[in-house]
Amino acid sequence: MAENRWVLAYFSPTGGTEKVARAVAAGTGWPSREVDLCAPFDPPVLEEDEVLLAAVPVFGGRVPAAAAAALEKLSGEGRRAVAVAVYGNREFEDALVEAADTLTGRGFQVIAGAAFIAEHSIVRSIAAGRPDEADIEKAGEFGKQVAAKLAAGEAAPVQVPGDHPYRKTGGMPAHPEAGKGCVKCGLCAEKCPVGAIPREDPSQTDADICFNCMRCIAVCPHGARKFPAPALLAATTLLKVKAGTRKEPQLFL
Repeated sequence: MAENRWVLAYFSPTGGTEKVARAVAAGTGWPSREVDLCAPFDPPVLEEDEVLLAAVPVFGGRVPAAAAAALEKLSGEGRRAVAVAVYGNREFEDALVEAADTLTGRGFQVIAGAAFIAEHSIVRSIAAGRPDEADIEKAGEFGKQVAAKLAAGEAAPVQVPGDHPYRKTGGMPAHPEAGKGCVKCGLCAEKCPVGAIPREDPSQTDADICFNCMRCIAVCPHGARKFPAPALLAATTLLKVKAGTRKEPQLFL
């Protein structure tokens, strides 16, 4: 059987989801090409031997709307796909099934799925340092299992956990703010996946558009953007209770 190839399509505002996707791909040793779903992109046309690895973060137990919209731009035409949800150690709830449903609706055959853990994007002390060495090893093993399934000629659709209808999502009243260290370089505005930071004044944030992906904080070269301290303290207190115990990756093949 000829070797397969990956198309890695990841929505990774702070890097954790991207790291997991690359670790899964590395487990197979297959050649790969990448699509950053956080940036403007041309939808890839998959060849017959290419397998889509679609990796998305989990926000409130769901795929964030911006990531879901990016997945909707992909076209499967019967190609095989793997859905990966990456969450901040609380729960992934309906995100994985939502990602799989979206890919199926776009014409992909979803043959495997997985939920991995990455450092919480807002409260960085939750799941700090993850994906860690053990997570990366597990991701590589998952990649090998996907390859073995394909090598055996198996392409049955996978069943992943989650509810229908999907859970309702809420929101946070607070959003990242620029402090005195902001020099208005504009990098945050350039990298914001939803255009919530005006290019003419990148010290501002449009609260009606921002969905708290924390990308602006991650990319700021001056450390000038922060999540408001009172909201961060409240989130930290809540997550210490709900997400303080280490969770492990879950694989579905």
